[in-house]
Amino acid sequence: MYKVEAQVDTKQLLEVVEQMPESELILKINQSIPDSLQERFNELIAKRYLLTLTDAEQAELIQLTDRIEDLDVKRIEYLAQLAQLRQRSLIEVMQDLNIQPPTCV
Repeated sequence: MYKVEAQVDTKQLLEVVEQMPESELILKINQSIPDSLQERFNELIAKRYLLTLTDAEQAELIQLTDRIEDLDVKRIEYLAQLAQLRQRSLIEVMQDLNIQPPTCV
């Protein structure tokens, strides 16, 4: 059996460790809304558009909208943390990651 040892410079090791929080944040930022949640949301929006939404479905749509908004808030919080780590503005970090701001606010 052979033993392989890697020679890693201390400075390189520190750089990797410093980037770990960034990597975790980027993973969290890139998490999308679960497909099942998005699909159901789209179904309910379509029914609302067609004026066929029941009261129960309207309540469900409100709950789904709240969940999606909560996920969006979390994403912005992660983006803000990343911006702070990089010592850049939120807009700059969003541009770096090619994240477009919402079309309507």
